[in-house]
Amino acid sequence: MGKNGQASPRSAIRELTLRRTAGSPPGLELMDLAGLADRARRHGNDPYASLRPAFHQLVTVHPGSRLSVSVDFAAYELTGGDWLWIRPGQVQRWGRDLPTAEGLVMAFPAGFPDTEPAAASVADAPFARAALSPGGQDAEGLRRALDHLRYEYDAMAELPLESHVRVLRHLLAVLTVRLAKAYRAEPGSPVPNEAFRRFHAAVERDFTVTRRVEDYAVALGYSRRTLTRATQAASGMSAKRYIDERVVLEAKRELAHGTSSAGAVAARLGFADSSDFTKFFRQRTGTTPTAFRATARGT
Repeated sequence: MGKNGQASPRSAIRELTLRRTAGSPPGLELMDLAGLADRARRHGNDPYASLRPAFHQLVTVHPGSRLSVSVDFAAYELTGGDWLWIRPGQVQRWGRDLPTAEGLVMAFPAGFPDTEPAAASVADAPFARAALSPGGQDAEGLRRALDHLRYEYDAMAELPLESHVRVLRHLLAVLTVRLAKAYRAEPGSPVPNEAFRRFHAAVERDFTVTRRVEDYAVALGYSRRTLTRATQAASGMSAKRYIDERVVLEAKRELAHGTSSAGAVAARLGFADSSDFTKFFRQRTGTTPTAFRATARGT
């Protein structure tokens, strides 16, 4: 797809891979928030640096505690009972209150949760997720699902490893489906659909190659009108704007957190030259890439 069909150069933002803790099951890590800073340092990472995890993270804060975290330029102040779903590829930064926060982080790759509904929940748009404060039955369902998952996670020696992992995959599927349901219960929440999920996946793969809705429509077997309607229903914006917003988001990530020049960012995002990138960025953000970088870094 696209005008050149070539992969863009690799991002300069530091990526974070999921490392298995000794004695933990493969594919899932349950970690106490208060221990994350020390864990990061043991792995040679700055716990308060901007990082791009290559895995999902479900974050929940215990009653009476607080946690600050920023994800893709949105700052969150999580309190007791809150949940946050951080997706692979998003750029996150923990707040300085991390060592005193009480809660859990569940980290897992995209393919770990079992069942089709869970897979669909995991595949939703990465920037359609904000902090969540579930109540009523949603809160109770999440609490029970998390309690069961935590119990089985800690009972690794009670089952053969293959059976243990299978149980965890099922229980994590229950948790992700319940969390997706709680998100959809929020007023004004988008409604995912199959056409949008396919479009979203294609944009994630090819936004550095083409920004034309027509290219995606042909590749996916839809008309431009169908893609626009599906994207409007799921995200509240047109298909063209959805593509452009994805490009802008990646540009902001690179400019704020990476070390590459604006020209290198332009090339990585598929622009013919820096002037085209500057024009595109200014039209959609009201500022130039250089000015945005200076503001984002406080310089």
